[in-house]
Amino acid sequence: MKKDLNIEELKADTAKIFNHGFGCSETMVYSIGKHFDLDMPDEAIAMASGFLWGVGSGCACGALAGGTMCLGYLFGRTTPDDQKVYHCLDLAKEFHDTFKETCGSPCCRVLVKGFEPYSPERKAHCTKIVVAAVEKLAEIIIRETK
Repeated sequence: MKKDLNIEELKADTAKIFNHGFGCSETMVYSIGKHFDLDMPDEAIAMASGFLWGVGSGCACGALAGGTMCLGYLFGRTTPDDQKVYHCLDLAKEFHDTFKETCGSPCCRVLVKGFEPYSPERKAHCTKIVVAAVEKLAEIIIRETK
């Protein structure tokens, strides 16, 4: 895993990929995988597709969901009795709480209230959210992998 991450490059690339095809959750998985040089299969990005636009219903923001998926990928468990799940949950809570504080809500419906679906204004608003989320997520990953 790459440790000498350039945060500004990560943020710029995240905004670019979000504005050129991937949705919020896919962008988070793609950007973290790429910039941390993770051996993450493309199927991880595909798994994130179901979390777009608040799980398709406006519920949990896809950037929050995709970021949480990345935490699970890096710090989660693969066997039922592995106790490291509790550390992963602590990191997920930290990410969630910071996301809520920074962005105003973990709920997509709340975050995009007043924006027309598929409008350039909504896309610009969501770009800021995705970039803020990937920055915080990268900070957690860097801290936890030192």
